[in-house]
Amino acid sequence: MASQSQGIQQLLQAEKRAAEKVADARKRKARRLKQAKEEAQVEVEQYRREREQEFQSKQQAAMGSQGNLSAEVEQATRRQVQGMQSSQQRNRERVLAQLLGMVCDVRPQVHPNYRITA
Repeated sequence: MASQSQGIQQLLQAEKRAAEKVADARKRKARRLKQAKEEAQVEVEQYRREREQEFQSKQQAAMGSQGNLSAEVEQATRRQVQGMQSSQQRNRERVLAQLLGMVCDVRPQVHPNYRITA
């Protein structure tokens, strides 16, 4: 009976050790999963940053060329406006004199469509 009691004690101790080993294995597995998840999250964030930088550089390249184009158009427009303003300044006096001459030089005439009815 003593040997049976001793055998039962050994079985209980073995079962207890097995339960502890299973619990430890589960804890290690949980830690590994958590660590893997964190590492994956870091990799995802790094990949996202790389893609964002690549997108920003492509967008900057595209917008840069548009920016240059818009600057060139703006500069050409300024040149045209300045040319028109200088032309207006040069011809202003001549045009005003011509207009005043037309307005002030009145020559009365009978309209060609006017019919005299008597």
